[in-house]
Amino acid sequence: MTEQKRRYFGTDGIRGRVGDGVITPEFVLKLGWAVGRVLANGGQNKVLIGKDTRISGYMFESALQAGLSAAGVDIYLLGPMPTPAIAYLTRTFHAQAGIVISASHNPYHDNGIKFFSGSGTKLPDSVELQIEAMLEQPLVTVDSAKLGKAHRVDDAAGRYIEFCKSTISSAIDLSPLKVVVDCAHGATYHVSPEVFKELGAEIVVMGASPDGLNINQNCGSTEPRLLQAAVLENEADLGVALDGDGDRLIMVDQKGELVDGDELLFIIARAQQRNGIGNSEVVGTLMSNLGLEHALTKSDLNLHRANVGDRYVIAKMQETGSRVGGESSGHIICLDKTTTGDGTVAALQVLAEMIETGHSLHELRTAISKYPQCLINVKVNKKVDLKSDQAVLAAVKNIEDKLGDEGRVLLRASGTEPVVRVMVEGRDATVTNALAKELASTIETILRA
Repeated sequence: MTEQKRRYFGTDGIRGRVGDGVITPEFVLKLGWAVGRVLANGGQNKVLIGKDTRISGYMFESALQAGLSAAGVDIYLLGPMPTPAIAYLTRTFHAQAGIVISASHNPYHDNGIKFFSGSGTKLPDSVELQIEAMLEQPLVTVDSAKLGKAHRVDDAAGRYIEFCKSTISSAIDLSPLKVVVDCAHGATYHVSPEVFKELGAEIVVMGASPDGLNINQNCGSTEPRLLQAAVLENEADLGVALDGDGDRLIMVDQKGELVDGDELLFIIARAQQRNGIGNSEVVGTLMSNLGLEHALTKSDLNLHRANVGDRYVIAKMQETGSRVGGESSGHIICLDKTTTGDGTVAALQVLAEMIETGHSLHELRTAISKYPQCLINVKVNKKVDLKSDQAVLAAVKNIEDKLGDEGRVLLRASGTEPVVRVMVEGRDATVTNALAKELASTIETILRA
């Protein structure tokens, strides 16, 4: 199923502002029923539901529960849990699907619904197509004797904490480390600090007082400034910043400097190489820094670039046999540990490497020298094929010729806004910014013609 054929599903479920479009109780109830009908297939199967901490999660949890019950499917309620925890628990419960109520790193007034298959992976396109087709049918409730029953899973947090701890060697003791953990007032608030604490680390916790409205507000992986200050103030060894649903990770070293997804991907790939895990293939995205590619090459590792989006990263990982992949935003996937991006699990791999090598986070990151990037959004009022428009191609080639082997150019149409993203990357920041502005101006002129 191509993206254009989807009426409701995007690349990561269904997301939007609460009360607008399809992010309403009525639609979500119907969605729960449609999912139940497609997955139950005549039987009384079970589906897990988890959510982040935004206030609308309770409303949509009830709506999904009613729809699934009407379809004859049993429901297991996990409460507030990170997205990767729901993927893990869906597998261990042998459920037909897991449903996450979350808008990830978005503010509280947004929400969304995303799904995991019984194997803990994103639903196949074919299943999403079946769900969309079922949504067009009238809602018919099963006989009362066949209604789905609801169960609350009281030990979900404990199960996930033990899983996270199991992803590093039991011989690793984190007691030498002082860690500041920022949970973004999101779904990790009651699990991730416990993971680091139980493994011996001295922890300072922030962003762990959700009130339904403060998720991702001036905190977490998208706003790490307060974490940077806290690391310095507490003289900590590092800081860990998660996003609202716990699938992204940004770190801060002991100097208060940010360590982004590209640098974390490099550190974990090197750790896997040192431990003889997997092959030499690493997956990033079109936005991954050229410095990452060069650093991996020096370490005899190969970078493969996927389209932006975790489903594309995972597909490329499966194609290449890679055990680690990720995005600059901090969405890191360790396929030898789990099936989806997991900020807590990724952080543990970095902490384990610090303990095993005796290097600080700052020392581990110095092996990668990132190139300056300049990203400019050019507004458009019409669709244009960036890969075939001759004027666009000529403008790109002109900039590429000026960069030579010292940089690269990327044009990408946004999937959510009427803009073309113009990215230029090079060794010299001043030159890079000038070339990006030149290209953006040219592209704007071409698209307005």
